[in-house]
Order: sequence, then structure tokens, then C-alpha cells
Amino acid sequence: MKPETSAGLLHRGAALLTSLPWPWLRALADALAWLWRRLDARESQVARCNLRLAYPELLPSQRAELQRRVLRTTARQALETLRFWTHPHADNLACLRERHGEALYDAALASGKGVIVAAPHFGNWELLNQWLSSRGPIAIVYAPPESAVGDAFLLRVRGADNIRQVRAEGPAVRQLWKVLKAGGGVGILPDQQPKLGDGEFAPFFGKQALTMTLVSRLAERTGATVLFAWCERTGPDLDFALHVEPAPAGIADTDPVAAAAVLNATVERIARRDPAQYQWTYKRYGARPPGSGEPNPYKEPNPT
Repeated sequence: MKPETSAGLLHRGAALLTSLPWPWLRALADALAWLWRRLDARESQVARCNLRLAYPELLPSQRAELQRRVLRTTARQALETLRFWTHPHADNLACLRERHGEALYDAALASGKGVIVAAPHFGNWELLNQWLSSRGPIAIVYAPPESAVGDAFLLRVRGADNIRQVRAEGPAVRQLWKVLKAGGGVGILPDQQPKLGDGEFAPFFGKQALTMTLVSRLAERTGATVLFAWCERTGPDLDFALHVEPAPAGIADTDPVAAAAVLNATVERIARRDPAQYQWTYKRYGARPPGSGEPNPYKEPNPT
């Protein structure tokens, strides 16, 4: 069966699932989060490790409570996203009960200088993608799954007239550079761990993390405006607030280490607004600084 055919079947299955009322889906997500904790699944293990690294000042009981909140929010975010992928964008955008800084993005796009949107893994970034596409064409960088079916599914569910998906591979930088030089918009998830050699180590929640330099390189070379944006969950019933704000001036520093530090500090500040809404189930600290002797924390015993 062709990947596109399988992706179509997956899409129909997701549409059927998300036709259920949101309170039912929320209850299903909460049950999934409970199961993750009960089985100590990968999501539970990674979240526990990340919170131990990022919040060493908390008591074990406090971290355990935060872990429960993280897993519950992560499961809900997954079903929210399926729902957003299978419902009309106009209906989804009605979930934005508040909009802050919307004019900043419109003005940056209208300037013709190009605009880079740095969108941390906070709240629901797929809803943000749909808002961005409602303002005009946007090129979104994504890491393609290893599965051809998974890739076809993402291309299908994220596809829209104004969305161009750019694979995070060799030609990506050139494609993004062309979009920005033409005055267009680019969306980047800035807190994904790049390959060794494609980033710099900088502090993130007090611990060195390999950090992408793509945002700073594009900003410095094109003169494009950099904005941070996120859709923050404000209630249990698909209630969100859009936030758009200017990036600190140092985001385009010619020193890549300094620029990476500014990037991480901004993502950290956003994540601290509500730590449970950040994607702590991602292995952010897997790569360690060369010569540090530090082990991969996800391969070590993971105490609470």
C-alpha cells in the first residue's frame, strides 16, 4: 500500500476519533497519562529525567507532582492536535480566546524584510501553525519521521494553501533564505536538538544543551525580523491565548554561542510561564559537551 493511501486511512481514523466531544477526548487523554505513569513508559521516564535536571531545587514530591501534570498535559496536547488536524482551521482559530501581539506579526510581514517565527514546544504549536497560515504564506521547518507513512500523514494534516513544509535537511537553509529574502515568513521550532556540528552548547534551565544556530544565522544573514510566538492553554476546554513578542536583540549576535544563549533564555522564560505546558517528554539533553565526560542522562539510572 502506498504511503499516501495509508496516510489517508490514518487521517480518516483520526477524524473519526476526534468527532467525539472534547470532554470525552480529554478523559481519554487523562487515562493515557495515567497509563504512562503506571507502566513507567518512555514518556514518564524522560519527563522524570528532564525535571530532575531542570528543577534540582524542587523536592522529589514536588517533581513527582509536576511530572503528573506534564504527562496529563502532554496526552491532552496529543489529542488536541489530532482534533486541530481534522477540523476546519476557522473552527480551530475560534479557540483563541485572547490574541496578544497579533499586529507585531502582521507589521513584520508587511515590512518586506522577512520574518522568522521562533515557536517553542509550549502549549499547542500546531494551532499556532494554523494561525500563521491565516495571516499569509508561511514556510514551516519540520523533522520528517523515519516512516514514509508518518511523513505522508504530516504532509496531509498540516497541508493548507498557505503552508509550505520544509524538511530539516541539507537544502533547508537555502530554501528558507530564499523565502526570507523575498519578504516571506518562516516558522522554526527552536528547541529541538540539532546534530553535533550544527549547533552550539548553551545553558537551558542551568544545564548545557546542544542548541540550534539556524535562527540566529538566518536573522544575521537576511536582516529578517525575529519574533517568538506560542499558543498557551488557558483552560481545560480548548481555550487558548495567542502570544507574539519581539525577540531580544542578541538573537542575531554574530557570536553563535551568545546567540544560542539568548535563544535558550527566551525559550526558558516562556516555558516557566507554566512548566506543565512545555514538552518535557523530549530528550533535550541527550548530547553532552565534547570532553566534558558527562554521560547521556537518559541512559543512566533515573532517580526521582
